[in-house]
Amino acid sequence: MLKKVSLTDTHTGRTQHVIVDTDDDELALFGAGKSPNETVKIQNITGADEFIQRNTWKKPSLEDRLALFGGLGRCLERNISILKSLELQTGRVKSPVYRGVLAEIARQIGMGEKFSDALGLFPKLFPDDVLALVRAGEESGQLPVVCNQIANAQQKTLRIIKKLRTGMIYPAIVLVIAVGVVIAMSFTLVPAIAKLYTNMKAGLPFATIAMMWFSDLLLHRPYLAALPFVGLFYFFKKWPQIYRIPSVQRGIIKLPTVGPIVRKSAATVSFRTLAMLIQSNVRIVTSLEITAAAASHIDYREFFLAIRNHIVEGMSLPEGFLMESYRLGTDGRMIATLMQIASETGGANETLDEIAADYEDELETIANQIDKILEPITLLVMGVFVGFLVYAIYGPIFNLSEVVLPHKKPVAGHVAPK
Repeated sequence: MLKKVSLTDTHTGRTQHVIVDTDDDELALFGAGKSPNETVKIQNITGADEFIQRNTWKKPSLEDRLALFGGLGRCLERNISILKSLELQTGRVKSPVYRGVLAEIARQIGMGEKFSDALGLFPKLFPDDVLALVRAGEESGQLPVVCNQIANAQQKTLRIIKKLRTGMIYPAIVLVIAVGVVIAMSFTLVPAIAKLYTNMKAGLPFATIAMMWFSDLLLHRPYLAALPFVGLFYFFKKWPQIYRIPSVQRGIIKLPTVGPIVRKSAATVSFRTLAMLIQSNVRIVTSLEITAAAASHIDYREFFLAIRNHIVEGMSLPEGFLMESYRLGTDGRMIATLMQIASETGGANETLDEIAADYEDELETIANQIDKILEPITLLVMGVFVGFLVYAIYGPIFNLSEVVLPHKKPVAGHVAPK
């Protein structure tokens, strides 16, 4: 159920309406962020109005998570209580879902639950890596630092995503137009060409046969024309669940352009988390377990768990890094060497912080070059696509001369006139 909270300022008489996704009036009041100088009126939103609201409001996003943890970090640094800090964030988030969630989290904390356990009730909004970082902050007593770290990581991720979206606008438009052209040709031009080539019994290349088959499929099942667009819609909608599949993560990390971004992003969060835990004197085995849970990629999760197992068996941290360095790709050997140096100097947390900072700088550089990287890839894809269409349509024309003007075999004993 949705709650519509009307807040009226007693000084100016102006009323603002806030939507909160909750079934409880008290939680709706908390989620609306009522000020002392405001009067309140709460109404239920049900039926068709609720359906319209749920399908038109702003969905939960990284921007809300960034606003939440950034604000929490600043409040907790100033020794503001966690409940008051959560209440102050209700005006920063834009999604009605987040407002209701903040109210429920505050209620759970008021009942004695830990902050991380309250967040764990909403796995769609707070995935495992975020929960692991929050637990690390609670374990080390540095929850304000962790909240700021999450906010900084989300800010960098959001900036990269925005650059990717900006860079993908042109390729996406080109792709949609290309798919539309193929579908239109399949209903108009290709059937006429297929009839012509079939009557002439000319030899057809594979590209033409494939295009004719696709056209015939659409002519008999026209509803399949919407399948590519529906598939893309559900792909992007279900992407967070798809990305959690280990085989998908391993495949993405091998892709050009995207792979280095994923690897460096996972490395930045992981090494920064481990540095913070070591600096807070958390047991190294526990630190590695928390870091593995916070890792956003399966390779790094397995890397830290493998090191944890080596340490349980009696090895040192640098030895574990060296044995498992192959999991980190081309940078693995360099990182293992830096950890060996850190073991001699006694500055493991500083070294890990430096590694994370280097990866952050590289991510920033890649983000600034995404447009330039995507442009030649788009041109290459379009060149292949247009070439395929041209060859599929005009390729058989070169074989028509054998049908229209067939070569005559010379008759035996006949002498050509001089």
